[in-house]
Amino acid sequence: MQLQQLQILRELGALGSVTAVAEALRVTPSAVSQQLAALQRGVRAPLTRKQGRTLVLTPAGEALAEAGAAALDAMAAARSAVDEFEAAEGGVVTISGFLSAAQALFGPLLRELGSGPDVPAIRFTDEDVAQSDFPALTARYDLVLAHRMEHSPPWPKTGIRVLTLAAEPLDVALSPEHPLAQRASLQPSDVVGERWVTSRAGYSPDDVLRTISAITNRPAEIVHRINDYGVAASVIATGDVIGVLPRYTSPGTDAVVRRPLQYVSTNRMIDVLARPENLRRRSVRLTADALGRVMTRLAR
Repeated sequence: MQLQQLQILRELGALGSVTAVAEALRVTPSAVSQQLAALQRGVRAPLTRKQGRTLVLTPAGEALAEAGAAALDAMAAARSAVDEFEAAEGGVVTISGFLSAAQALFGPLLRELGSGPDVPAIRFTDEDVAQSDFPALTARYDLVLAHRMEHSPPWPKTGIRVLTLAAEPLDVALSPEHPLAQRASLQPSDVVGERWVTSRAGYSPDDVLRTISAITNRPAEIVHRINDYGVAASVIATGDVIGVLPRYTSPGTDAVVRRPLQYVSTNRMIDVLARPENLRRRSVRLTADALGRVMTRLAR
């Protein structure tokens, strides 16, 4: 049974003729008759009978029309509940973030949203996964903070909406005492021969280092693989290695200096991934907008 068929049966009982039902629903009489015939095929008891030149409901038809009215009312209530849910500014919004974005954005986001009954109730989780695994997180969270290198393949277009927050450069990070720290910018040939701390494969720093090696046609000497930028910075500060750190979202420290890398695409895109149905909720849209404002201030 379909709701449209139940509605037609209900209107037939109320209006008394196929023609009147067709006029009320703005369809043709033949369309009404076809829907009634389709409904009858799914029910053993006759639902209608001829009374003179008109078609009226049988007792079984009246019972089904009454039940159909209740079903239509329940569906209207469900639609109303969904509309209210989507329009509400409050409600729970779940967010996952990769580690550096979580450190830089989670606290400021709460301050940006403030507090009160109409403020979304944020639930954070850190999810530091490889680039290819971010889209799947949209099944578990309303908003997913994700990153990818600017030159890498874009996010899937099916079933996911992408809101770009920033294009964040990744800089070469060095101890202030390192000889290269005296330069305003660096080139791949300047740094490829250094000892490195980088991330695990599949993460942005490793992507940059692979590009440096490809451009110079020289292998990089990787000493450490550390994904946490705070830990990596503490190792870089010793002067034993150099590394790659994001400009906006990694912790700032006087123990490390950063220099832009020329002739290499080092921008990583910081994006919010979400399923379209989640973005219909006002609370989720408000949160995404607040994330955008926080990121804009951070990138100044």
